Amino acid sequence: MSAFTTQRQGGVAVVTLDAPHNAVNKISNATRWELEDLLQRLETDELVKAIVLRSGKPDIFIAGADIEEFAVLRSVEEAARLSKDGQLLMQRVADSPKPVIAAIHGACLGGGLELALACRYRIASDHPKTVLGFPEVQLGLIPGAGGSNRLPRLIGARAALDLILTARNERSRKALALGLVDEVVPEAILLDIAIAAAERLGRGAGPRRRRGGSLLFDGNLIGRMLVYRGARQQVEKRTGGHYPAPLRAIDVVRTSLEHGMVRGLEAEAQAFGELAMTDVSRRLVEVFFATTELKKDDGVPAGYGHARPVRRVGVVGSGFMGSGIAGTAVMQAGVEVRMKDADLTKVGKGLKAATDILTAQLSRHRLTPHEYVRKRAYLSGSGGFDGFGGADIVIEAVFEELGVKRQVISDVETAISATTVIATNTSTLPIHEVASGAHHPERILGMHFFSPVEKMPLVEVIPTDQTSADAIVTTVQFGRRMGKTVIVVADSPGFWVNRILLPYLNEAGFLLEAGVPIETIDTAMTRWGFPVGPVALMDEVGLDIGEKAGKVMHQALGDRLRPSRVIGVMRADGRLGRKNARGFYFYKDGHKTGADSTVFHLLGVRPLGDADRQMVEDRLVFAMLNEAARAMSEGVVRTPRDGDVGALFGIGFPAFRGGPLRELDTIGAAEAVARLEKLAAMHGPRFEPAPVLDEMARTGQRWYPTPGER
Repeated sequence: MSAFTTQRQGGVAVVTLDAPHNAVNKISNATRWELEDLLQRLETDELVKAIVLRSGKPDIFIAGADIEEFAVLRSVEEAARLSKDGQLLMQRVADSPKPVIAAIHGACLGGGLELALACRYRIASDHPKTVLGFPEVQLGLIPGAGGSNRLPRLIGARAALDLILTARNERSRKALALGLVDEVVPEAILLDIAIAAAERLGRGAGPRRRRGGSLLFDGNLIGRMLVYRGARQQVEKRTGGHYPAPLRAIDVVRTSLEHGMVRGLEAEAQAFGELAMTDVSRRLVEVFFATTELKKDDGVPAGYGHARPVRRVGVVGSGFMGSGIAGTAVMQAGVEVRMKDADLTKVGKGLKAATDILTAQLSRHRLTPHEYVRKRAYLSGSGGFDGFGGADIVIEAVFEELGVKRQVISDVETAISATTVIATNTSTLPIHEVASGAHHPERILGMHFFSPVEKMPLVEVIPTDQTSADAIVTTVQFGRRMGKTVIVVADSPGFWVNRILLPYLNEAGFLLEAGVPIETIDTAMTRWGFPVGPVALMDEVGLDIGEKAGKVMHQALGDRLRPSRVIGVMRADGRLGRKNARGFYFYKDGHKTGADSTVFHLLGVRPLGDADRQMVEDRLVFAMLNEAARAMSEGVVRTPRDGDVGALFGIGFPAFRGGPLRELDTIGAAEAVARLEKLAAMHGPRFEPAPVLDEMARTGQRWYPTPGER
C-alpha cells in the first residue's frame, strides 16, 4: 500500500504522506524510494506547476527518520551510505523544477525537518502541537540528510547550532521568528494558503523570506569563529566530553559554511557514519526504543484493565509537592484540578505556586496568552473536600507520616465516587500500609513523583497486591498525559529509584567520614557522567528527607544499609541543605558557591589532602550497581528496561551508559563480582556481591541479549 496519495487542485499537486499501518510518518528507505519516484512522475506532468507536501496524520507532519534502520547498521561505511542516500533525496526535492511547498501541521522533527528545509517554501500551522526541531544529538547523531548544511544557511550559524546542539523543539511562532518557516497560519486554512503559495511560486514568483542569521555573527568570518568557539565551550562544559555528537555537529557546520556545501555534505555523511557506530549512540538508541516501548505499556498484561477517562483531579496537600503536581496536571494534561488543605492560607500559596508553573511556560512562549488564561481557570482550591465528588483521580501529597496519610485516605473515601482512583505520593512508605484500613484498597496505589514535579520526567506507579488492573492502567495513562515517563514498580522498600540511590548516597557519607574532600567525591561522579555529585544531591534533596529515608531503608533491609553518621551529625547542627542554605555547600541567593570544609570539623576527621579518584568512583558506582542487581532479582521492577529507564530519568544515571543494568552487562558479571569482592575485603560486607551476580558470573548470563540479538 502506498504511503503517498496525490490530488490535483488546478496546477498544484497536493501530495499527502500517510504511512499505512503506522501511527506516525517516518522517513524510511521505502518512503525515500517512493517519494523519488513520485517526484519524477510529477515533474514530467505538464499540468502540474507546483507541489504541496502535507501529512495525513493527526498532529504529526513527519516524526523523523526510521530509527529501526539505524539499529541494524553494522559499519561506518553502511551508516555513511544511509546518510548520503538521505542527502540525495533532499537534493532531489530542492532541485525540483516544480517548486515543493511544505504545509506543516504537527511535529516536524529530524528527517522530517530536513525534508521541509529542502522544500522551496514552508508554511506552518499555529497549533500548539506544531513543533520543529532536530533531536538527533539525543541519539548520539547529527542531522545527516543535509540538515547540518541547510539549516545554518537558512537561519545562520548561531541559531542553527543552538537548535542542533540543544535538540530543542520550537513552536511555529518561534520558528517564524528564526526564519525556519516562511508563514504561520491557522490550521483551518493551512492547505488553502499552501496551495496559493504553490500557485504563486509555480508562476515564477520568488519566496517571501526574511534573511536568517545575524550580520554581527554570520556575516563575517571572525563572528562565525566566535560562534564556533562559544558553542564548543558550552558543549564541553555541559557534556564533560562524554557525548561526541555535539562537537562533530559544530565541525560539520563549520566545514559547510567555510568550505562550501559539497565538502559540508561529505563531512556530514562521514560524521554520521562514524557516530552511528559509537557505543554512545548505540546506548542512546537503546534508550529511545525502551522509552518508546514504555509509552505502550500500561503496567498490566495486554487485555487486563481498562483506563477510566481523567478529566478532574483532586490534590490533597498544597505544599511544594502538591502544588507541583497540580500545576503540572493542568499544564500538561489539561485537566481541572481542585486543591485541598486544612489551612486556607496554604491553599492560596499552593494555587499561587501551581499558577507560577503556567506563568513560567507563558514567559517561555510555550503557552499563548489565551491558553494561559484557560488553563489557569482549571485551578481551584478549598479547605474541605467540596468539589472532590467529581474527581476521577485523587492524589494525596501530604506530610510523609503513615498515620497522617491513612487519615487523609479515610477522609477522601467519604468524599469521592465509587470509581475514583486514590494515589498516594510517597518516596518511602509501603503502599500496602498506607492503604491498610481503607474501605476500597483495590483503588489505592502509589504515585511517586520526583521533585521538582514540573521538571523531573519520571513517575513510579506502585500497586499493592489488592490494586485493581483498572486503577493501574488509569494511573499509568494519566501519568503519561502529565508528560512523564512511567514505570510500574513493586511495593517494596524504597521502590526502585530510592532503593538503588540510597546505597550510593550512603557510600558518599562513608567517604566523607574517611576524610575524602567534598569536591573530590562530587567531581568523580560528574566526570563519570552524573549531572551532579552525590554530596550536592544530598543538599538538593534535603538532609531531613535523606535522614528519614535512610532510617526507613535501614529498618527494612537491615545492616547492609546501615546509615553513615554524616547526615545525623549535619542535622544536629541544624543543616537541611539548600532549603535553609546550610549543608555540605555554601549558598548565596539560592546558588551553590563552594564546599563547606567545616563539615569535617563537625565529623571530627581531618580532610585528606589527596584521595584516590578511582577508589572513590568504584565505591560509589558499585554500591549502586550491586543494589540494582539485587533489586532486579527480587522483582522490584518487571524488566531490565524499566529499571534502566527509571535510573536514567529518576536519578540522572548517565544516558550514554544506558542504565545500571546495561552498565553491568558492559562490565561483565564476572568482572563486577571480582571488583565487588575486592571492595568487600577492604570496606566490609555491604559490598558483598548480590547472589544474582554470582550466578550470572558462573553461567555467563546477561541482563540483555548480546549485541545483534533482538
